[in-house]
Amino acid sequence: MTLLRTPSQTIGPFSSIGFDWLNGSATVVADGSMEFLTIEGRIHDGDSRPVTDAVLEFWQADSDGQYREGFTRIVANAEGRFQFLTPKPGSIVAVDGTHHAPHLLAMIFMRGLLKQLYTRLYFSDEALNARDPILNLVPSARRATLIARRSTSEPPTYGWDLVLQGAHETVFFDC
Repeated sequence: MTLLRTPSQTIGPFSSIGFDWLNGSATVVADGSMEFLTIEGRIHDGDSRPVTDAVLEFWQADSDGQYREGFTRIVANAEGRFQFLTPKPGSIVAVDGTHHAPHLLAMIFMRGLLKQLYTRLYFSDEALNARDPILNLVPSARRATLIARRSTSEPPTYGWDLVLQGAHETVFFDC
């Protein structure tokens, strides 16, 4: 007898019910030395229609460049918008000694996806972006989809839109 693998299942049209308690802004665990900033954006499809049932999960390194408990989940609202307050992540050092620019790891869950999507959010005013080994794997014409733009200085606010399809699709990574 041969057992066959069963396919993944989408999370269905009612996924938001289990995430209602997440609505609003959330803050990840931070140590006292980290600068806080706001991330705001919109998630939409290739036709600019909002994705109203997306759950975004963000992970980040602390000021020492370590992944500990630094994560948050946010639910997109009826316009596909999201916003949260977070400490600016630290720079991680890879096993080979290379420094990664401060960034947030992002996972996107929504109806119709068999597996979550993975991407990164970098900061427009970060000098280490020029040397980040992952960002530099992305063709230069597409890197802007991974970079949040600073819109205000005090408090620091960054805008970042996620586009799921089309000419301006956000870069997603296979994991």
